[in-house]
Amino acid sequence: MKIAVVGTGYVGLVTGTCFAEMGVDVTCVDIDKKKIENLNNGVIPIYEPGLEPMVKRNVQAGRLHFTTDLRNCLDDVEVVFSAVGTPPDNDGSADLKFVMDVARTIGQNMTKYILVVTKSTVPVGTAKKVRAAIEAELDKRGLKIDFDVASNPEFLKEGDAIKDFMSPDRVVVGVETKRAEEIMARLYRPFLLNNFRVIFMDVPSAEMTKYAANAMLATRISFMNDIANLCEIIGADVNMVRKGIGSDTRIGKKFLYPGCGYGGSCFPKDVKALIHTAKDNGYTMQVIEAVERVNENQKAILFEKLKKYYGGDLQGRTIALWGLSFKPETDDMREAPSLVIIDKLLKAGCTVRVFDPIAMNECKRRIGDTVTYCNDIYEAVEGVDALIVVTEWKEFRLPEWNRLKNSMKRPVIFDGRNIYNPDELKTNGLEYFCIGK
Repeated sequence: MKIAVVGTGYVGLVTGTCFAEMGVDVTCVDIDKKKIENLNNGVIPIYEPGLEPMVKRNVQAGRLHFTTDLRNCLDDVEVVFSAVGTPPDNDGSADLKFVMDVARTIGQNMTKYILVVTKSTVPVGTAKKVRAAIEAELDKRGLKIDFDVASNPEFLKEGDAIKDFMSPDRVVVGVETKRAEEIMARLYRPFLLNNFRVIFMDVPSAEMTKYAANAMLATRISFMNDIANLCEIIGADVNMVRKGIGSDTRIGKKFLYPGCGYGGSCFPKDVKALIHTAKDNGYTMQVIEAVERVNENQKAILFEKLKKYYGGDLQGRTIALWGLSFKPETDDMREAPSLVIIDKLLKAGCTVRVFDPIAMNECKRRIGDTVTYCNDIYEAVEGVDALIVVTEWKEFRLPEWNRLKNSMKRPVIFDGRNIYNPDELKTNGLEYFCIGK
């Protein structure tokens, strides 16, 4: 089976590579010539554990190809996945420019039946727009060519995307015809031999499922952060509360960890897009709007704790940050709490020293030399007035406390992910502030 995947970003590259790993002949397409050139030379544009060796293995096996020309692929492939970016517009809506560009290119060049599958996260109703764009281009050519449009939203966790794709707990597919359903079932069957679970539904429901899933997870995070903030005020311990409610099988334990806010490429963008979709249809998503407000406030909570600790006087102080990416095992800094914290620290007159195992180059790309980049966690804390832990990388979990204390001007830690034991830090002579306790 031969397919094309348009877009070699996070979703597209993982999707194409994993399909190739299962024996599918895959051509990945991107308009970025430099990115395609790098991929052909074995240079991977994103960090994802396990992805680089898988890409190289499948390129060498002749199952994975990279090109900038979608037109030349269309005669050979049965399925085209559209995995291009849908960045938020200024009003929070999803920008569908690249999605529609792909649709028009297909309509302008297709010569036989193709199943067009939207992999990007798109608002409900996008499939209809894709179909209309393809039909409009076919009409211009005076042709009647059969094609199908389907929706196959991704549910990949950054840092664990290969496992998620290769062993999915479910695959959601929205289709309009039996032919499209059979093609998608055949394509995914190798991934699900032990637990074949493709959930077929209508296309609008599939498009909505992606937004609803991310909105629910974001809601759980913001809910726990709201509870954590109240716990601090009334003297409760949010970790105990989390264990208490997480033991209820109706609630479960996942996504109940309080912290300094969610970020990344999915939750913030999808929450905004869902709010905008509702407004376009005359409805207010009251819960989801509150989720977004809580999260934006939560990103500043560590800065506010630091500011309170120093009585509002941060001018001239040096602060260390451990962690820049929005979560471990990725270099993704989109909507990362670290960016909010750094911005507030710099505006308050602080000098900022940072370290992240993976995301240093991405940080430089985003904010340049406004902060001091350090080689390890200990260099970052030399002479600082406080340490802020933003991302829960594993290598941050068991530092040498005496070395840390002796390096810092003021041995105080603000933990945005609650990864340390307060009693242990107190025993080692460090002051400690976390979330919800």
